[in-house]
Amino acid sequence: MPELPEVETVRQGLIPVMEGHVIAHADIRRPDLRWPFPDNMAARLKGQKVLRLGRRSKYILVDLISGETLIIHLGMSGRMLIQHPGSHKDPEKHDHVILEIDGDVRIVFNDTRRFGAMDLCATDQVMAHKFLAGLGPEPLGNSFDEAYLKSALKTRNTPIKSALLDQKLVAGLGNIYVCEALWRAHISPIRKANSLPSRRVAALVPVIRDVLTEAIAAGGSSLKDYRQTDGELGYFQHAFAAYGREGEACRTIECKGKIERITQSGRSTFYCRTCQR
Repeated sequence: MPELPEVETVRQGLIPVMEGHVIAHADIRRPDLRWPFPDNMAARLKGQKVLRLGRRSKYILVDLISGETLIIHLGMSGRMLIQHPGSHKDPEKHDHVILEIDGDVRIVFNDTRRFGAMDLCATDQVMAHKFLAGLGPEPLGNSFDEAYLKSALKTRNTPIKSALLDQKLVAGLGNIYVCEALWRAHISPIRKANSLPSRRVAALVPVIRDVLTEAIAAGGSSLKDYRQTDGELGYFQHAFAAYGREGEACRTIECKGKIERITQSGRSTFYCRTCQR
């Protein structure tokens, strides 16, 4: 599933063709994705100027001049691809939503597995929407800091990896980037969250920020379905130090361990038992 860097990369790719532009037409090609589309979705989008593209956690937020916000979740396999003038293609089987933008630009939402979602909500109520209510702070935002993380973890008697994947604790982190951050911080993913000393919690905050920032700069990670808005792959997977490297030598200097894979809550965790404590 696309995580924060992938969603942020898509948002940034959409800004030049959507912000300040009008949705001339919306072609809704099926009644639902993971859940039914909102009533009269095509009519509510048609003719609307896009004021702003934001992001909350793994959701793209498209603020419209009508006072509504289009909420987009990519799900497991969703892609938002831009077709510029002269490059339009006939709709494919899994092109479920096509937005015609002024200037003869098309934005195609393609979702093979149909685990994505779209909804419309009053902009002034969007943070109370069921998708967004209760989410923790953004890991790249000012409210995610040493004091917050110390307080959030001190009552968590769960593995640190499980705690960081809890969207109520911090929004947008997923399996890949938690594995990478814990490797960089030399913290074992199976260690109890409330057992980490303050200095190690403090060190984890900038590590998380660095991993996410680097991943965004690399266009995210493409493992299966994810693509940037121009159809290109992300490149951060080439920088993985832990994720997907089972059996390979740990890249920590002077560490002679190897990356292992274990399962936590049904998900693969990759870490070095030697240097992650």
